[in-house]
Amino acid sequence: MSDYRLHKEAVLRALGTVEEPDLKRDIVSLGMVKEITLGIDSVRFTVVLTTPACPLKEVIRKRCEDAIHAHIGPDITVTIDMTSDVTSTRMNAPTLPGVKNIIAVSSGKGGVGKSTVTANLAIALHKSGAKVGIIDADIYGPSIPTMFGAEDMQPRIFQVDGQTRMEPIRQFGIKLLSMGFLVAPGQAIIWRGTMAGRALQQFFSDADWGELDYLLIDLPPGTGDIHLTLVQTVPVTGAIIVTTPQKVALADATKGLAMFQQPQINVPILGVIENMSFFTPAELPDHQYFIFGKGGGRQLAEQFSVPLLGQIPLVQSIREAGDEGRPAISVGEPVASEAFQATAEALAQQVAIRNATVDRTKRVEVA
Repeated sequence: MSDYRLHKEAVLRALGTVEEPDLKRDIVSLGMVKEITLGIDSVRFTVVLTTPACPLKEVIRKRCEDAIHAHIGPDITVTIDMTSDVTSTRMNAPTLPGVKNIIAVSSGKGGVGKSTVTANLAIALHKSGAKVGIIDADIYGPSIPTMFGAEDMQPRIFQVDGQTRMEPIRQFGIKLLSMGFLVAPGQAIIWRGTMAGRALQQFFSDADWGELDYLLIDLPPGTGDIHLTLVQTVPVTGAIIVTTPQKVALADATKGLAMFQQPQINVPILGVIENMSFFTPAELPDHQYFIFGKGGGRQLAEQFSVPLLGQIPLVQSIREAGDEGRPAISVGEPVASEAFQATAEALAQQVAIRNATVDRTKRVEVA
C-alpha cells in the first residue's frame, strides 16, 4: 500500500512553493492552478498561463513536477495540462469590449520595417494559439494589404440594429482592417489630419472585431495626429518601438518612445524591437554582417530602461515573402521564424507583466 497521503490541500501546499518567474508570486495565489484530480499515487491538474505564447511554459511545468515530488513523494505520477487565459486591464471597456489588449507599434522613422514586424508578430502570436487582429493605421501609406496578399479584398458591410458595421478581413488567421481595403490600389489619399483621425476611429467603433487577445495597431511614422487619435480613442495596453541599429533611425525612435512616456499620454512601453539587426546570407546562415551598425536597439532600450524584445535579422526571404503577400513566418522560413517567434513570446510576456503590475491605462484627454 502506498505511504503517500494524497489530497487536494497537500497538492495546493506543494504548488504554493512554485513561483511564477515573471510575476514573482506563487502560482496558487495567482489563481493559475485549476481542476485538481487525484488518483492512486497520481495527480492531474491544469496550469492556466497568462498567454499561450508564454516562453517559460516548460520551466513552470518542470517546477510544478519537482514541487509535487519534493513535498509529497518522488514516485507520484504528475500530469499537467497547460492552458492559457490572456490577461487584460480592459474589462467592461465601452469601445472594443471583446479586445483584451491594444498594442501600438510605432517607429518614429519610416523605412525601418515596422509593418513587416507587425505582420510577422501577429502570425507568431496566432501560431501560439492567440486570437489576433491588426489595424493598419498608416492611413496615407497602408502596407498591410500587400503583406497579407489581400490588396483586392474588401471588408463585408452589414447592418445591425440600423447601424452600419464592417467585418474585418481574415488572412492567415489574422483579422485585418486597413484604408488600403477601402480605396482602389494606387489611389492617393489626400486628407487632412482630422479626416484621417475619423477614419481610424471608424475602424474601432464601426468594425465587428469580436474577441481578440491582441489587437496590433500599425502606426504611421512620426508622432502626429494618428498617434493622438489612437490614445484619445482607446486606452492602449502598451507600445512597441521598432528601430534599426542605424543612428538616424534611433534618433527618431527616441522621439517616438518619448512621446508615449509624456505625462499627459503615459502609455507603458512594452519594449524595443531592433529590425535589420544584421545581414545573414541564405548560403551562410551562421554569418552576421552588421550593415546598419551594431547594438543600437539595445542601447535605446537600456537608455529608457525598457526590454529589448528581439533582434530581427536582415534576410532576403523576409522581404520576398512580404512582397509576395505571405509574411515570412507563415511559410516557415527558419531564420526569420525563429527570430519572430522568440520576439512574439517576449512581447506576450511583457504584456502579462504589464497587466499584473501596472494600473490600467487611461484614455488620454489632450486638447
